[in-house]
Amino acid sequence: MNLLNTLVDKGLRRETPTREEALAVLATSDDDLLDVVAAAGKVRRHWFGRRVKLNYLVNLKSGLCPEDCSYCSQRLGSKADILKYTWLKPDQASQAAAAGLAGGAKRVCLVASGRGPTDRDVDRVSDTIKAIKEQNEGVEVCACLGLLSDGQAERLREAGADAYNHNLNTSESTYGDITTTHTYADRVDTVRKAHAAGLSACSGLIAGMGESDEDLVDVVFSLRELDPDSVPVNFLIPMEGTPLAKEWHLTPQRCLRILAMTRFVCPDVEVRIAGGREVHLRTMQPLALHLANSIFLGDYLTSEGQAGKTDLEMIADAGFEVEGTGEVTLPEHRAGGGCGSHEGGGACGPATADSCGSAPEEPRTDLVAVRRRGAGTDLAPNA
Repeated sequence: MNLLNTLVDKGLRRETPTREEALAVLATSDDDLLDVVAAAGKVRRHWFGRRVKLNYLVNLKSGLCPEDCSYCSQRLGSKADILKYTWLKPDQASQAAAAGLAGGAKRVCLVASGRGPTDRDVDRVSDTIKAIKEQNEGVEVCACLGLLSDGQAERLREAGADAYNHNLNTSESTYGDITTTHTYADRVDTVRKAHAAGLSACSGLIAGMGESDEDLVDVVFSLRELDPDSVPVNFLIPMEGTPLAKEWHLTPQRCLRILAMTRFVCPDVEVRIAGGREVHLRTMQPLALHLANSIFLGDYLTSEGQAGKTDLEMIADAGFEVEGTGEVTLPEHRAGGGCGSHEGGGACGPATADSCGSAPEEPRTDLVAVRRRGAGTDLAPNA
């Protein structure tokens, strides 16, 4: 297949595909799926070998968010029956993080619901970052606190944060259909603030919200321009009680094409399979490791993931290895010069289901389980 040969060559040279090539990957048939995975897998192995980076989420503050993001169970007006609690204390957050680190995680992602942090919130999170770093040598800490005000990224960096996550989620043209309480430009501004402060920028999207392939290609190129070091690819978890609860568009085959597309467009970037992999990839998850070099271990913010032990067994059975804390994730040309150091580089972008390939199956609501353990509870976490 000439398309795949071209994409592999471009990926090995860190050259970005054209818009037409990006759309063509999403339009490939199920008959060609293994060829697509094999081709993207060559690019993944060239830059990242067979290493899989494990990340662990700690939800510092759950629910009661004033923003109206339609995909989110913590949103304003959400009727989802999720855990709701205010800020964890630094020792509680550190204890929660320790479970993930013991399970093999290399990076802890500290997340809090809300529009953005107050200066007092930044102080709180700074204390948490320091507590985690003091107790765990070599751990990476990423903060995800919403929209940042001037100077807050610098303060998080001074406290020891390594990265900041803020996803674009969807294209600029469709953003207003998903969220009305803040703008696409607000999100872009926060990613740029993180970059400017010397934090490793982490920004991705959510596939499966009803957007078109063209919309997704738009967000691919927007992310490429922002040049994040890591790109989380979320697959929508349609939670009951949210406006997108009925949006069941994705099949395992479609998800693999999304991840392959992401790898071709961001050949040397940490591509992470984020929320929804268990719900939509299901038994095809091991194939996804040939495309992405990073996953979340254990549970997500408000929903459960598969058992941490199962994740580790899956990685080993598929012939991959967990990346150690002493190993550098990014290729030398990116890691050596800090954020955005590579030339012409790629960033990211996947897609969602359309008329191509397998038709969506019946909604698998049985696979969506609300998190009832770990941070904010008295039960042991899943790690």
